[in-house]
Formats: sequence, C-alpha cells, structure tokens
Amino acid sequence: MSLWMILPVSLPALTITGIWVVYAMALYNQHVCPVDNWMYNQSCEVDLPMQRGQTLCCTLDNVPLISKCGTLPPESCFFSLICSTGSFMVMVIVFLRYALVIEKHQNCVLNTASLSTGWICAAGLIMVGNFQVDNAKVLHYVGAGVAFPTSMLFVCLQSALTYRLAKTQGEYNIGHLRLFMTLMAFVGLVLSGVFFVQESFVLQHASAIFEWVFCVIIMLFYGTFAFEFAGISSDTMMVLARGQSLQSASRDHKMESLGGTSQHQPENLSIL
Repeated sequence: MSLWMILPVSLPALTITGIWVVYAMALYNQHVCPVDNWMYNQSCEVDLPMQRGQTLCCTLDNVPLISKCGTLPPESCFFSLICSTGSFMVMVIVFLRYALVIEKHQNCVLNTASLSTGWICAAGLIMVGNFQVDNAKVLHYVGAGVAFPTSMLFVCLQSALTYRLAKTQGEYNIGHLRLFMTLMAFVGLVLSGVFFVQESFVLQHASAIFEWVFCVIIMLFYGTFAFEFAGISSDTMMVLARGQSLQSASRDHKMESLGGTSQHQPENLSIL
C-alpha cells in the first residue's frame, strides 16, 4: 500500500476544515450572519461588525457565501492560504491520477480531458482565493466562473472514466459512489446558481447553503482517489517521465528489435 493515498485524503480534510474555520472567524468578527439566520433587511442603521446584542440586523451583504466569509481580514488571509494550498494539491492529484490511468490501462480522451479540466479548475481556485469579491469583484467572478463549471466537468469525466476502466466489483462500487456524488454536486451547483440571481432574501440564503454543499461534495470526491492511489509505485513515476505506459514502451522496444532483426537478415543472405 502506497503512502500516496494520504494525499487525496488530506485535500478534503484540509479544505473542508479550512473553510469552516474561515466561516467561524467571519462569524466571530461579525462579518457574515449565521447559516441558521433566514431574516434579512434592505438596510441597517449600524453595520453588522458594529452591532451588539443577540439579535443582529443582516443585509444581503452579510449572506454567508464562502467568498463572503473570506473577504475581510483576518479571515481573508487564511482563505487565500487554503485556496492556494488546495489548488496546488488538486494539480498534483489530477496529474498522478492521469499517470496512474496510463500505467494501469492506457491513455484516452477522457483521461486527457480530465487532466486539462482539473488544472483549469485549480487556476480558477487560485483566482477565487486571492482576489476577494469586495476588492476585485470582476477577477473574483472570473475565477469562480472558471472553477465551478470545470470542477463539475472534472467529476463527470472521472465518473465516466471509472466505469470505463472498472473490472472488479469493488471498482464498480467506487464508480457508483462517484456517480452519486456527481449527481448530488450537479444538483447543488444548479440550485446555487439559480437561487443566486434571485431577489428573494430566502433564496439568496439558500444559494449560500447549496454552494457549501457543492464545495464539500467536490472535495470529498477527490478523497475517493485514495482507493487508486494506494497502488501508486515507482512505475507510476516512470510513466510521468516517459509520457507513456511501461507496457507500451516495452512493446515499442520489441517492435524495434524485431524490425532491426528483419533488416539484418537480408544483409546476411547477401553476404552469403
């Protein structure tokens, strides 16, 4: 069993814990309203951070979207750290998954497309974390517009790839789990997007909740790669260096050897 399996488990453990810590910091500093608050106002006499008492006056600027939780310092610093670290881990996991598929099976369009979408998603995540929505709204929304759809596309491609490569019942069970998580993530993303553009305070708050659900499911999806990463070996690293599976390289070498032998036979006959 390879220690590389710790990597996909570490990603959801770090990011899910991290964004909840960011939410707790934002809640403690009264930069957002609690998740269980469904009452919002058009405006308030006093800004939320300056309010005191059990009952808080909340506006749509205080909806606990993940981005809103990480907008103001000090939680914005921790939010940027989590997003940057998480994006790097995503790139490594996606790359190792790409090499593992080539090693165990062979490269295909689904595998290459997954690599591309995974890295694009990581780039969008970096933009989301480092350009806060209140300070650089355009760049933040560009990053979110890149990260959310590509992350959804990535899990769809990986679910299809899992079924395509499955041979044992255990591998089919992993495929079933990933398909279920993909469907749940899709529902969460659609509802979050639809409710986000509505004017209703209740639907805006519901959008924030579904955004949290979507992000948590996506991170847990990456954690399922621990099953495959347990089989990573030095051969997988050789695949990264060669750019092809060792079996394909062995077949190519044999074909070259046979070709060289067939070329030498007419020369030997001519000499005789």
